Amino acid sequence: MSTVAWITARGLFGRRRVLLLLPLPALLVGLALLCWANNVRPSDWGAPVLVGLGLAVVLPVVTLIVGTGVLGSEVDDGTIVHILTKPLPRRDIILAKLGVAIGVSAVTAAVPLFVAGVLADSVRLGLGLAAAAAVGACAYSAFFLLLSLLTRRPVLLGLLYILVWEGLLGTFVSGTRVLSIEQYVITIADRIAPTTLLDSKVSGTLSVVMAVIFVLGCTAAAVDRLRSFSMAGETS
Repeated sequence: MSTVAWITARGLFGRRRVLLLLPLPALLVGLALLCWANNVRPSDWGAPVLVGLGLAVVLPVVTLIVGTGVLGSEVDDGTIVHILTKPLPRRDIILAKLGVAIGVSAVTAAVPLFVAGVLADSVRLGLGLAAAAAVGACAYSAFFLLLSLLTRRPVLLGLLYILVWEGLLGTFVSGTRVLSIEQYVITIADRIAPTTLLDSKVSGTLSVVMAVIFVLGCTAAAVDRLRSFSMAGETS
């Protein structure tokens, strides 16, 4: 299992895909620093930067890039067959891949959110945002990893989920928020560090329960999906 994780991490950082992880976090920190340096009131820039950019764009997009890359590229180019020939339970393969995806996504998103939260309000808000980002990284990673096993266009479907389901429908249709990871993340951050900069729209209990369901449900479905792959790398 540790070998699979090491190979996954090495492959992930050896691809150009990893370069896509840098611009958005850098933009988040840059905007926060710019507003803070120019003494712009946090009430004017906090919500757009922390929520509109950080939690609604940086976190899901970074996790989409990583989550679809840890296994999806191997499915596409056929190298998944080399992993499937190893005497490893499919569960261990998925857990190793998912662990790498969560670790990379959480660090990449949580660090800039922590910095932006400290600049906007306090260390407590920074910690709340970082903790919420870690929870979001778990849920998003499991979901996007599953997508990479279900379709050859996981990035496109992931973007549709982020932009349409969470962005458009989540804003105007309250019922869709129950299945919105973004809303869980906002609520968790707001419960850890209550502030007017965050506007949570679902309950804290629902957010935690649904985040756990996303992680466990998508992970179980991914394991089951991988079991259906034949030695040729196609589904049976």
